[in-house]
Amino acid sequence: MGAAVGLTLTPAPLPALSRGAQPLSAPLILAQAQLPEEEELLRRKKGKGAKRDEQRTPRAERPAQRERAERPAAREREAVKRRAAEPEAAITEERLKRRKDREAVKRRAAEPEPAITEERQKRRKNREAVRRRAAEPEPAITEERQKRRKDREAVKRRAAEPEPAITEERQKRRKEREAARQRAAEPEPAITEERQKRRKEREAVKRRAAEPEPAITEERVKRRKEREAARQRAAEPEPAITEERLKRRKEREAAMRRPENAARLFDSAKEKPVRRKPGGAGSDQPAARARAERLPESDAAAQARASTDPVQIGSVISEEGRRIERPRRERPEVPEGAELVREVNNRFIFRTNNTYFIERPREERFIIDAREVYYEELPRSRQREVVVRPDGTRIVTIRNRWGDVVRRVKILPDDREIVLVYVEDDYYDEVLEWRDPGLDLPPLDLDIPVRDYILDAEWVEDPEDYYTFLDQPPVEQVERTYSLDEVRRSARIRDKVRRIDLDIINFEFGSAQIPESEIGKLEGVAGAMQRLLKENPGETFLIEGHTDAVGAEVANLALSDQRAEAVATALTNVFDIAPENMETQGYGEQYLKVETQGPERENRRVAIRRITPLVAPVASSE
Repeated sequence: MGAAVGLTLTPAPLPALSRGAQPLSAPLILAQAQLPEEEELLRRKKGKGAKRDEQRTPRAERPAQRERAERPAAREREAVKRRAAEPEAAITEERLKRRKDREAVKRRAAEPEPAITEERQKRRKNREAVRRRAAEPEPAITEERQKRRKDREAVKRRAAEPEPAITEERQKRRKEREAARQRAAEPEPAITEERQKRRKEREAVKRRAAEPEPAITEERVKRRKEREAARQRAAEPEPAITEERLKRRKEREAAMRRPENAARLFDSAKEKPVRRKPGGAGSDQPAARARAERLPESDAAAQARASTDPVQIGSVISEEGRRIERPRRERPEVPEGAELVREVNNRFIFRTNNTYFIERPREERFIIDAREVYYEELPRSRQREVVVRPDGTRIVTIRNRWGDVVRRVKILPDDREIVLVYVEDDYYDEVLEWRDPGLDLPPLDLDIPVRDYILDAEWVEDPEDYYTFLDQPPVEQVERTYSLDEVRRSARIRDKVRRIDLDIINFEFGSAQIPESEIGKLEGVAGAMQRLLKENPGETFLIEGHTDAVGAEVANLALSDQRAEAVATALTNVFDIAPENMETQGYGEQYLKVETQGPERENRRVAIRRITPLVAPVASSE
């Protein structure tokens, strides 16, 4: 056989099997010979098919290419695994620093308060203090309110204490009073019928004084006469006075007797001589003295000569005004006859009639705790000030072009007006200079005991004496109602009313501050003022400040004015006396109580006068 024969094995078709037939043991493979040309052709076809299949397969799916593409990712995964397995190998310096900072913050947060600097501790304490104050019921207490609270607490503490700092003199007087009470409680065998009658009358007077007394009615006049009759009987010699009572009376009279170096009784007699202008009522008879034939029995009787017709007073807010932002602080002009010398602590010091005088353009006490304060310009260069209190009460004050008060009214929330100061506008606008109205009056000459005109608080044993004394009318007739500034500047006009010398308040040398231990000494006179204001809300009291003669005259004048204002502020803050019912004025060393140029405690004092019948019609104030 010369040519090679190729064999091709082809599977033979299998016969169809029935359901129950058994398959053959092995397929029958038949061999079939192929030619070389056919074999070459078949091989080429297989090569082309494989090449087509390779082209159709994506490059990424090719094994070699896929392996090369996956190498970077595999290397990155291996690097991540190695870094995770290592402690902290390839962390940069910056990341290490941030990690340390975070750990330090966590440690400080976990610790109580490790490294807080002194400044941070101070700020933290301040914030905690602010939170505590915010939690308290009264967060924003001003310095003024804190001062008033301290004053009230001091008064309460002193009231609760058994009275620790009582001087030897006060202890002696207390023992004397206790002895008198014990004697009064014991049966007195030989009391005459006259003494029993007087005792009953005194007890009746005290009972009536304890009852509320509204306005000065006929009943009050009757009781006043009874009190004066009781005083007259007390001045008469009493037959059966025991030796002990005589001894006590002599001691009191000796203490109240004016010393040899005592100054003159009336302030108007202590002033420097003033040149009187011709035409005045007092210029014709300068030496004549005004001796009261009969003391007025009431305020209304004292004003009987002022006007026979009832005073018709219009509403203080009826006149139209123009609202302004702020009040006039300085006087636009100085009245004729006066000279502006100096300004000290918002106080103006003038010189007129050879004497110095101090004034304040505004009363700062009026606007403390006020809900609103506004000002209005009125015709004739006048100005109206309105102070609105938290309860709706309005205090309306009208001043003329020099700042002098010509009207002051308290308007209650129900629109009822209470007149505190009233002067006829027509009369007051005609005054072109500061002229003392007392120059038209002769010198005052009274025929009454000194103790009935000046009450020394040092010798007051019963607080009821303050009320009885302040409730008394002027000692002479009142020609007309005067302005506040006329009363302040004229000693002769002030002499018409009685005064209380509060020489129990001890001011330190050169100081206007009232020590807390001294505030309780105002309780007696404050109670009398409260009682009078309950009867008549239109009462006005003048608080006078005085100094000794040591130091410059101008400096003493400013110091005395500050002392008077300190007493008025204490009466308001501690005892709730309304500020509009009190006027203050300092007089420096002009009116010495004891004639001496050296330091003297009795000259460093405060005096109180009830000037209501001098500045307001009785019918309107009551």
